Amino acid sequence: MRRREFITLLSGGLFAWPLAAHAQQPAQVRRVGVLESAGIETDQQAGVGVFKEVLRQLGWIEGRNVRFEVRWSGADPAKARKNAEELVALQTDVIVATGALGLQTLLQTTRSVPIVFNSIADPVGSGYIDSLARPEGNATGFVLFDYALTAKWVELLKQMAPNVTRVAVLRDPGLLTVGAGQFAVIQYVAPSVGMESECDQHA
Repeated sequence: MRRREFITLLSGGLFAWPLAAHAQQPAQVRRVGVLESAGIETDQQAGVGVFKEVLRQLGWIEGRNVRFEVRWSGADPAKARKNAEELVALQTDVIVATGALGLQTLLQTTRSVPIVFNSIADPVGSGYIDSLARPEGNATGFVLFDYALTAKWVELLKQMAPNVTRVAVLRDPGLLTVGAGQFAVIQYVAPSVGMESECDQHA
């Protein structure tokens, strides 16, 4: 499924089908899953509340034509796996995944249920999607950092310290794939401002 189809599903298709059409026939209740990579006691509860409110403003009323299935994993891989399997078994129409744990677990669980993710720093470098323009597969969503912003980091550093000729990027070896796309941008941009770049891995 292409990115455009996913966006249509989220904001135009699944969540914004003409209400007039629904008025002419019994409302079909759509099931929306939410998999949170955080504990229920966190401020993510407010985010889920906002998500529901925005859909309500679009005409999707909980208990009338949409049902939400929210699961909290609390950064526990085993619990995330259980929750992902449960959401898929419930035949949800779409699943919203917050955080890398939720997204990774869902992609290991299903390749057919549409997934919309957020709070992912580098979905391309992490291997979750093929590209931002054409994610392919069954997942699409929003990134925390635009790659264009990464280029600005290098340019800003050069403006702050014009004599700098080498820039080092420190990375956690336990998170090898995270930030790979961003580092590629740094490597590409650095020579244009007279700098070399290297990656140093530290635990």
